[in-house]
Amino acid sequence: MNTQIEKLYSKAGKSERFIIGLMSGTSMDGLDIALCSVKGSGAGTNIRVLKFKTGDYTDDFRTKIKAIFSKKEVDLQLVCLMNEHIANIHAQLINEALKEWGIRNEDVDFIASHGQTIFHAPKSLHQLADYPNGTLQIGDGDHIAIKTGIITLSDFRQKHLAAGGEGAPLAVYGDYLIFSEAGEDRVMLNIGGIANFTYLPGSTDASEIFSTDVGPGNTLMDQYMQKHFNHFYDKNATVALAGKFNPRLLSALLNCSFFDLDFPKTTGPELFNLEYLIEAQAKSSTTALCKEDVMATLCHFSAETIANAIKRCFGDEAKAQIFMSGGGMHNPLLVQLLKSKLPFCKFLTTADLNINPDAKEAVLFAVLANETLCGKPIDFGNRQGVPSVCMGKISLPT
Repeated sequence: MNTQIEKLYSKAGKSERFIIGLMSGTSMDGLDIALCSVKGSGAGTNIRVLKFKTGDYTDDFRTKIKAIFSKKEVDLQLVCLMNEHIANIHAQLINEALKEWGIRNEDVDFIASHGQTIFHAPKSLHQLADYPNGTLQIGDGDHIAIKTGIITLSDFRQKHLAAGGEGAPLAVYGDYLIFSEAGEDRVMLNIGGIANFTYLPGSTDASEIFSTDVGPGNTLMDQYMQKHFNHFYDKNATVALAGKFNPRLLSALLNCSFFDLDFPKTTGPELFNLEYLIEAQAKSSTTALCKEDVMATLCHFSAETIANAIKRCFGDEAKAQIFMSGGGMHNPLLVQLLKSKLPFCKFLTTADLNINPDAKEAVLFAVLANETLCGKPIDFGNRQGVPSVCMGKISLPT
């Protein structure tokens, strides 16, 4: 037997596995690196976050990603080169983090890498009859494995697509294994570039779980801030709080067929981008709005779409217990608006469940890798968009 296969078998059989989960989202603020201790699998999964940091991206690296991100027409050579370059940068950030933490690479069993999404194309968006759902994450797993010396699982979304899903959201799998609690209904709301939530029933019956994207989280606000204020995001909602939301623009932003689609559904910056905003401003005759008012309206837009989705699922007087994660939970105006629009809901964060909310998505991929290595597909019944599969391709260091 190949010695690396023997090593894979041995590590998968350990009572406690040390797995690094990685996440680089559509916001491109950096690489989230979560070193986790994982015991068991399936409903018996026990996970602890031992170390966490966000490895910063340089402005130059961010610019290179943006050159191929969410565009129908790009430089194909650059896409090819960035597949390797992103992996090399991620490997470098992992090695630096382990050195900073005083942990040897050989003491880490596995890496679970989400990669960098550069295009998401569900059929509901591309509308091409002869083509399936599609999504593309780059940052090759072989390069990470070679440069860290650690067995790497990557490219998780392709199995989801192959089994009939849209490649997203994958949070449902990890949410179920980490956060389900008998006798307690929970809503896990992640406000990243795109907002999504998972409903976890107190019955813990996997066939009753529900997960979906709902619309923009931070993506439109971040794009607008980067273009007009030269800031990566609206820290503490300073700009949005200086403005006043415009009802006409908000109405135009909400006038999109995506919001009429049945759940579950997925979306991305391919739809919700600055071109979408420009068209909405033209339709609503609000092109002369001051920038602060536009930012305030974009924040209201995100809050409205999230609240509408939760009400659509749980009723106008929804009394859901909502656990937040993602960058949007740090936006005070967005959180204030959500609380006002969902007055009967209780808002908490995943910190209340012992998982750092900023680390949550990286942790989820560590859990997905653990299931591929040690578990088995969870039976979600015949739920549309939630195939019962294990995900991730395995790359060996030699």
